Amino acid sequence: MGTDEPRSPRARRRPAGRERPAADPPSGTLAAKIDRLFRATHRGRGEHGYTAVASAIRRRGGPTVSHTYLWQLRRGLRDNPTKQHLQALADFFGVPPSYFFDDEAAARIGAELELRAAMRDDRVRRLAVRAHGLSARSLAALADMAELARRIERLDAPEGRETPAADDGPATDP
Repeated sequence: MGTDEPRSPRARRRPAGRERPAADPPSGTLAAKIDRLFRATHRGRGEHGYTAVASAIRRRGGPTVSHTYLWQLRRGLRDNPTKQHLQALADFFGVPPSYFFDDEAAARIGAELELRAAMRDDRVRRLAVRAHGLSARSLAALADMAELARRIERLDAPEGRETPAADDGPATDP
């Protein structure tokens, strides 16, 4: 449990028979989109806290929203926020409101969020800077090496790309 999750016993109570939501909400759901915003946008010390987001929305003149409600939205326990709540979340996280309504926009914005998150890592930035200016063939070779390293370390494939089978060799130019 994060330091900013609701603490009151009442906020954690679930109706009898209701299962705890999955750690990662199902892809494409509102909860998954909100979760992605929290995971991908940082203040430098880690994820934004629910209380900090709720306070910032109020300070900006947005609708009243509690930290508990934000937690519920992120976990999929609530899934029907008002348009004003979604607008306020979009404004806070710096994404257009279409992120919540348009799957194509969500995919495009999601890729941008992943890139932003990756570029926060000094080692990734250093690699990107070193790769800048290389030929298309050299960039393809680096991409192949990165994919092989991801397979070796059993990491998920980047969004929208399949990880080749382990017996596939590196890509070659025709």
